[in-house]
Amino acid sequence: MEDLEELAHIVGRQAATAAASAATAIVSTPSSSQGCPSDNDYNGQMGARISAIFVILIGSLFGAVFPVFAQKNQGLKVPQWAFFIAKYFGSGVIIATAFIHLLAPACEALTDPCLTGPITEYDWAEGIALMTIFVLFFTELMAMRYSTFGHTHEHDDGHSHHPSRSSHSHHSPPTIAATLPLPVRTTSDASGHTPGNDHLGHSREHVDHDLEINKDKPTEDFAAQMTAIFILEFGVIFHSIFVGLTLAVSGSEFATLYVVLVFHQTFEGLGLGSRLAATPWPKSRKNTPYWMGLAYAFSTPVALAVGLGVRNSYAPGSQTSLIVNGVFDSISAGILIYTGLVELMAHEFMFSEVMRKARLRVVLSAFGVMCLGAGLMALLGKWA
Repeated sequence: MEDLEELAHIVGRQAATAAASAATAIVSTPSSSQGCPSDNDYNGQMGARISAIFVILIGSLFGAVFPVFAQKNQGLKVPQWAFFIAKYFGSGVIIATAFIHLLAPACEALTDPCLTGPITEYDWAEGIALMTIFVLFFTELMAMRYSTFGHTHEHDDGHSHHPSRSSHSHHSPPTIAATLPLPVRTTSDASGHTPGNDHLGHSREHVDHDLEINKDKPTEDFAAQMTAIFILEFGVIFHSIFVGLTLAVSGSEFATLYVVLVFHQTFEGLGLGSRLAATPWPKSRKNTPYWMGLAYAFSTPVALAVGLGVRNSYAPGSQTSLIVNGVFDSISAGILIYTGLVELMAHEFMFSEVMRKARLRVVLSAFGVMCLGAGLMALLGKWA
């Protein structure tokens, strides 16, 4: 009996050792299912993919360029409420894009099971987005300081005016900047100035509720205003490039992605285009918003064409692609989170002198339209 117990003990110990060895081998040797794929899901349909280049281009052009064109060409007689809707709808789109279409995919890419090394030891997507937000804040802090600090100009009557205030020049007739309209309680707002039309809008006290650009306005002030616009442009373009590459090599989900991305790029372009249209561009830079709109409009189609050209070698699920895509999506997410929450929400609604004097109906309408844009863009995140 003792021999049997000893034999059972030996067999059990050997079985436990064998099981432990097998478990160690499984953990230390990654299976083929856990490895990053070295190919893509491209399944043909070249004609439909080529058509996507032009359809997405048209939608992106309409969203990013048409608001600028319509604002500068009043002969089109686009109703004022259309600009109002486009502006706040676009703000909601940008905010939803930051969280649903950028931060979430970045987290997914940088936590993919096939990745190894330091990238797996920290929540890098959120960390990179956080660092981006602080870098942007510091950049705008410096831009605002050097665009307003120490700059005053004396007039013949002895009055000194700070550039952060909108005032009439005694030396040249003022020109009213192209801004989006917003009805307010007072009738003195004849220009239809939209609140928060630049990222320093909260620091500008509007004596006559008109935003005017004078010939002697410091160039640093213009540079500070452009900071936010170029930051937004950078964020949406990098996101659009990866969207195009993904669509080019997608598989069975191509048809769904095709339809969704047409709306996605159009709405996102509308968010950018409405900001470009609301920015007070000087005459010397009157074509800049068109070039910025065109750069956005062509980003996804060009990336899609490139993706089709390298469809036999591009692997969106490889380690390199996942890390690059995740890092740039995280940066873009930080950019749009900062732009959306600070520039488009806080400055537009809370720090705007005109919005404070607007009727409650106008404020609630703007908020509702912004929620609609965010809701529709978030819904698109179910498919893309």
